[in-house]
Amino acid sequence: MKLRLLLIGAAALVVGVLGGLAVSEWVLRDEAPPGTPGAPEAGPTPAPAETEPIRIGEPDPEPPPEVPELRTLNDLFTTVAERAAASVVYLRVEGPGTVPDDGFHDDVGPVPQRSQTGSGVIITSVGHVVTNAHVVQGGSRIQVLLQDKREFEAELVGTDPTTDLAVVRLLEVRVGDEDDPLPVATLGDSDRLRVGEWVMAIGSPFRLTGTVTQGIVSALGRQVDIIEDNFRIEDFIQTDAAINPGNSGGALVNLRGEVVGIATAIATEGGGYEGYGFAVPINLAARVAQDLIERGEVERGYLGVEIRPVTAADARELGMRRIEGILVEGIARGGAAERSGLRTRDVLLAVDGSPVNAPNQFQSRLALHRPGESVRVDIWRDGQRQALSVRLIGRDDPVFRQWLAELGDRRAPEPAPEAPEDVPPDVPRFEAEDWGVRFRDLTSAERRTFGVSAGAFVERVESGSAAEVDGLPVGTVVTRVEQQEVTSAEEARAALAALARRGDPALLRVRRADGLTAFYELVSPFVD
Repeated sequence: MKLRLLLIGAAALVVGVLGGLAVSEWVLRDEAPPGTPGAPEAGPTPAPAETEPIRIGEPDPEPPPEVPELRTLNDLFTTVAERAAASVVYLRVEGPGTVPDDGFHDDVGPVPQRSQTGSGVIITSVGHVVTNAHVVQGGSRIQVLLQDKREFEAELVGTDPTTDLAVVRLLEVRVGDEDDPLPVATLGDSDRLRVGEWVMAIGSPFRLTGTVTQGIVSALGRQVDIIEDNFRIEDFIQTDAAINPGNSGGALVNLRGEVVGIATAIATEGGGYEGYGFAVPINLAARVAQDLIERGEVERGYLGVEIRPVTAADARELGMRRIEGILVEGIARGGAAERSGLRTRDVLLAVDGSPVNAPNQFQSRLALHRPGESVRVDIWRDGQRQALSVRLIGRDDPVFRQWLAELGDRRAPEPAPEAPEDVPPDVPRFEAEDWGVRFRDLTSAERRTFGVSAGAFVERVESGSAAEVDGLPVGTVVTRVEQQEVTSAEEARAALAALARRGDPALLRVRRADGLTAFYELVSPFVD
């Protein structure tokens, strides 16, 4: 039995080997290259298989929504940018460099030139460009690059430090060349601007010429105290259109393509755009530019008044229905204001029909006029609105010069008020505790200093009290509380105590050491 099984296994092994050899020969014959012994005859080469091309994106997109208003607005922005940008230029200003005064650079040889850049707006066909004074300040060479790549040398025509504006003129301009005229800007009316109106800023920030940004008018009539001049005029348009270093002197345009402002400054802590840009209104800029072109300097008319904003206390005292206008605190003797009949304590409401509610707005309105011109001034006096005609005087007028000298003397540091220890100890003192203020009677010297016959001297104001919160200054004299005349410290205390019991505010008439009268409204009594 065992022998039979071994024979059967051996036979199976022989059959398997012979079968495997036959299959291998068949496979190798089919895979051998054409022309080799035993290989099959070669047939035609098959064509490569065709594949569908891959399409990127949606092959059958839905049409975008049609919003005619948005398409029209988009076209408007692009049209305005194309038209207005042509008249905005790039300025490169070179000037002498500086050598450190440190004792180590005395023999450095020629000093390299420094350069600064900015923007400008072409305002005449003969090549006058308005820009900022700080852009061209100290420059010995001015080069101007237009949007169409033309380059010009330019000369300085004049500057106006009070508005930080300047005018330069392009040299070798081919006047009357119909084939290649200069692109002159269209000027708008900045008096028609409204807060919230769309505007575009065009200039060369960081040397990026022809840059356009957009935003809105954020505020009007801003004063930010950036112009370093005693007679500075700051009545800026504020915008959130991006303005950066290099935009100075560029254009702020409305959606009609009209220039409504000259970009001048930014409010920033980091040196770049933070959402607050400022531009000189074009009405003022055009007036300054015209004077610089025609006369080489700006001739500006003056009224000869000291002014400040009207407060709530002033409005109450003067019987005004609302808080508005500018209060006249002083008048130049023999000046334009006095000649016209203007008085101290008058409230200036409007100049030539345009309302004024801040000193810088008033100054900006007057700056549109030259000496000798007459302006209409609306005032509040004796409980009613009145109108006066004022003929302005110039800065060189002897009356104005004398007034400036007197004003300078008055604004010199005042001697400190008489110290309490120099006052006799028996002078009566009274505490208005509810209001946080201590009064005492006046000395003879103080009556002469303040020009009053009686009153209550403000000797101390408590920290956190109503008197401090509402600005009552130490070293002044209270002459009236509401409608009650005050002749002593006791009367001032009693009047304030009566108002505190009723919970009423207190309107104080106060005399300052410089001779001016002011009003302070203490809104509520002191609360612990």
